[in-house]
Formats: sequence, C-alpha cells, structure tokens
Amino acid sequence: MTYENLLLTEEDGILIVTINRPQALNALNNQTMGELQQFFGEDAPNRADVKGIILTGAGDKAFVAGADIKEFMGLDAETGAMMSKRGQDVFFLIERFPKPVIAAVNGFALGGGCELAMACHIRVASEKAKFGQPEVNLGIIPGYGGTQRLIQHIGKGKALELIMTGDMMGASEAYQRGLVNHVVQEGEELAKAREIIEKIATKGPIAIAKVIETVNAYFDKQQDGFAREVQEFGNTVGTEDAKEGASAFVEKRKASFKGE
Repeated sequence: MTYENLLLTEEDGILIVTINRPQALNALNNQTMGELQQFFGEDAPNRADVKGIILTGAGDKAFVAGADIKEFMGLDAETGAMMSKRGQDVFFLIERFPKPVIAAVNGFALGGGCELAMACHIRVASEKAKFGQPEVNLGIIPGYGGTQRLIQHIGKGKALELIMTGDMMGASEAYQRGLVNHVVQEGEELAKAREIIEKIATKGPIAIAKVIETVNAYFDKQQDGFAREVQEFGNTVGTEDAKEGASAFVEKRKASFKGE
C-alpha cells in the first residue's frame, strides 16, 4: 500500500512508521489519520513477519505537535463528535495491536501527538521531548483519548492540572511520573526502541498478544480483567509455544517459539 503522509521502512523485521509532515510539525490532519487507520487496520495485521512497530515523527522538532487546527474550524457539535470518535477508533487500533508498538518521541508530543504516544504500548523519549494536552488554549478539550489515558499514566490530580493549564511536561518529569518508559540522548530513540522490540521478539508471540489484551482489559469497563486473565492463561498454557518454553527451561536452552 502507498501512503502520502506515512513513511514506512523495515529493518530486520522491525517496521518504522514515520509521520512525514515536518513542515507542519507532523500535525495529524484528516488524511494522516486515515492513513494510520488504513495501516493499523488493514496493512499491518497482514505483515506476519514483523516483530514490532516503531512510530516516530519526521524532522528534529516534533513527534507530532498536535492535530491540524485548521480542520477544526467550522465544526459543530455533531461533526466534532464524529471527528473525536474516529480519532479514538484509530488509536484503539494501535493500543490493541497484537505486537509491540513503541513511540519514539523525538520532540514535541502535544495534543493529538501526546494522545498518539499514549496509545502505543511503550514510549521512548529523547531528552528534549515535551508532552502536553494544550487543547484548553483553543477552548476545547482533548478528543482522541487524552482525558482518559493521561490519568492512567500519571494519575488524576496531575492529569487534571496538565490538561486544565495546557502546560507542557519535559522528558525527565514525564519519566518520573510514568508517562514514558525510557529517556535517552537525542537521536538514540530509535535504537532504544529497536532494542526493546528485539528483546520482546524472543518471547512467545501468542503470549505477547495475550499480555496486550489482558492489560488493556483492566481499563475496559465492559470487561473483568481478572476473568480475562484466567481465560487467556488457559488459552496460552495449552499451546505448542508453552510446551516449548517449559522444555527449554528444563533443558537449560533458549526457547524457539513458533507462534503455535
């Protein structure tokens, strides 16, 4: 598939997806959201040999500096809700993707960019990265999951402060508060993200997919996360991968998982 605003490169089974609108600080316009929806909904699920996906932004200033504000003009309550729902649906595709998706945050991650990073499973940030939900400066609120996911990462009180003030949070504080997993020197984000994916790729792929499902179930009000864990533990323990993992442990050798 061809994309205009996404640049795809594959290195040793790791797919790097670069949001490629540096002239607009990689802002998420309708077309870019559509391409992300197509990629995670149709293209990526068919790439069986991919170990994991890294999301990053083009240039040296921004991961994604927000949504495209020009597209907000003229929206009413109905069309605004439709835009928000679509954005949430796209980010759910990322959050629920069965292989690791890591955000390599190389600069500003604001508004929709912060929401996009939070939809990824893991976040690696450059020391110059900055995070924030500044939508109140426009008289609106976050619409792509920011009011929900930011609480999950940094707690209610700090999330409310950050969203209501529109302030930005630097990489060091984001790490201390649990918003990002790792802070690295500028330019080292992709290397660290690759390192994490390579490590995950040595584990059982069925187990990894079920870990993503069960952890997400904790935050799904329509599911009992503990019950889902019971179910998926049962589903994984009887697989060929589980048998291989147990045998490798007993025989003191490296497991060779086949996703079966």
